Amino acid sequence: MSDSPALETIALVGNPNAGKTTLFNALTKSIERVGNYAGVTVAVKSGEMFTPHGRKVRVLDLPGCYSLRSSSPDEKIARDALLGEARDVPKPDLALCVVDASNLERHLNLVLQVIELGIPVVIALNMVDVAEGQGLRLDPAKLSEELGVPVVPVQANAGKGLVELKQALRHPLPHAAESPWIAGEGDPETRRRQTVARLCNLVARRPDAHQQTLSDKLDAVFLHPLWGWVSFLLIMFAVFWAIFSFADIPMGWIEAGLGNLGNWLGEVIPEGDLRSLVVDGAVPGVSGVLVFLPQIVLLFLFIGLLESSGYMARAAYLMDGFMSKAGLSGKAFLPLFSSYACAIPGVMATRTIDSAKERLVTIFVAPWMSCSARLPVYFLIVPLLLHEDEGSWKQALILFAIYTLGTLSAFVVSRVLRGRLGPDKTPNHFLLELPPFRSPQWSYILRHVLDRAWSFIAKAGTLILGLSILLWALKTYPKSEGSDSEKLAHSAMGRIGAVIEPVVKPLGFDGRTGTAILTSFAAREVFNTTMGIIFNVEETDDEAATRGRLREVISAATWPDGRPLFTPLSLISLLVFYIYALQCLPTSAVVAREAGSWKWAAGQFVFMSGFAYLASLVVFQIGRAFGLS
Repeated sequence: MSDSPALETIALVGNPNAGKTTLFNALTKSIERVGNYAGVTVAVKSGEMFTPHGRKVRVLDLPGCYSLRSSSPDEKIARDALLGEARDVPKPDLALCVVDASNLERHLNLVLQVIELGIPVVIALNMVDVAEGQGLRLDPAKLSEELGVPVVPVQANAGKGLVELKQALRHPLPHAAESPWIAGEGDPETRRRQTVARLCNLVARRPDAHQQTLSDKLDAVFLHPLWGWVSFLLIMFAVFWAIFSFADIPMGWIEAGLGNLGNWLGEVIPEGDLRSLVVDGAVPGVSGVLVFLPQIVLLFLFIGLLESSGYMARAAYLMDGFMSKAGLSGKAFLPLFSSYACAIPGVMATRTIDSAKERLVTIFVAPWMSCSARLPVYFLIVPLLLHEDEGSWKQALILFAIYTLGTLSAFVVSRVLRGRLGPDKTPNHFLLELPPFRSPQWSYILRHVLDRAWSFIAKAGTLILGLSILLWALKTYPKSEGSDSEKLAHSAMGRIGAVIEPVVKPLGFDGRTGTAILTSFAAREVFNTTMGIIFNVEETDDEAATRGRLREVISAATWPDGRPLFTPLSLISLLVFYIYALQCLPTSAVVAREAGSWKWAAGQFVFMSGFAYLASLVVFQIGRAFGLS
């Protein structure tokens, strides 16, 4: 934190699902990810706000946690930050406890623990609209009187109550009154539980116990032993189908724009190496990745909808029994599902897992959840496999099968690895709060999607652009005379392919494909770029036609003896390789940090790369043995 130490500091603390990050965003105008399960906020975020009197205050968003027992990394981060013991985090002058008004029984326990630390406290009674919708009658004034701290009703997602909350944070900062449960006799946990029960009876009058809410009715389906699983599979399949089907129009816009850019640059730049570099290297390389931006956006959008609506927590609950067979708890589902979008936040979200050994296992297998970076490769190969244009239910079914294979493989490996690590010294209980179903927070979802989209664009404009230029240079130099194939064979890229070919030929690939695989270890998306450069596919006005042309060229490619290079069997082998290979250096860096050892990250990289090679080898060789092609 680089802010001046003179700034007063407010720390937001609360259970997962309390709306803490939503309130943080509303107070500081920041754009942090919002979700309905533990693990979304996995570190201390910092922002600034101004009080109604114009006083600037630093605001810290602490990780969501259920207690301050320090049994998980998130709990330890929150407790250390509140006590001023966290490195590079200023000690807060006040704790702003964010409480879900519709679930006081769960959330007040943490509030009591924070008050016991002796820190000045203000309570933001959030989601009062949800509580009132359930028929609850709240008495914030009575709760304030009982606890001796200000209690302010707010609705963070709608911006209601923020002015009153800021006024409650004015100087001098309030201090909690001495309360009976702190100095009483007996077990502290028991005293807190009794205090929470008494407070709930005083300040929250409940509706008729037999009255069913909308969440209750939906849970009867989504948590049903049979229909819950049917719903889960249908929802997941619908997501994959939508990713294939709904992106055609925006992809067409991107394709037309990049095609026109390439043509314009080809006209204004004089003929020579510079024009070749730009028109044949940089533009095709970047456009070959950017064209898949709509699918990436849709993936993050659907994940955001599932999180914000409350369904994600149901999926975690549903998966707990299944995941226990893999030696994991339902807590591991949350970071693993996040890894479908990107393994980096998924690995960081493992901080919510109490068990150190389960956390390491989850980190190890997280990259096998097919992330968004693999989508460009899948979208190139799957239509080739089916001999169809893009966008069909068959392709969605294959994509669903790809994700399923990676997930099931991760569970098998986690079961084996979990057994080798041995049992935990302390049991790891799966505690998950099911938030009520609610309307998606569209503003925050869209902000997050735009943030992720910009990150993808920035990656295409830096890493992908740099690699595209390097690939063009490798293909162009040293220069020689002759046909295109002879020039490629004489170039640095051709020579690299000749060295690689004996290694990848048992998998069904030639040196050209092997070169594309090798370059994609920096970033998976580069595979498409490299294939376009190697097979000399020129850009046209219609990027869809360009991509189709690349598929045509790949389909027509042959071995020196005239045999087709890409057969259904070799395409399946290629898909299998990309399901399992760890081709993301930033992920390895985050794994090393979260696991506390580069040895764990190196072991993960070696294992997954070796497993990908062996799996691809087995698929291709067994297929050949049975006469498949």
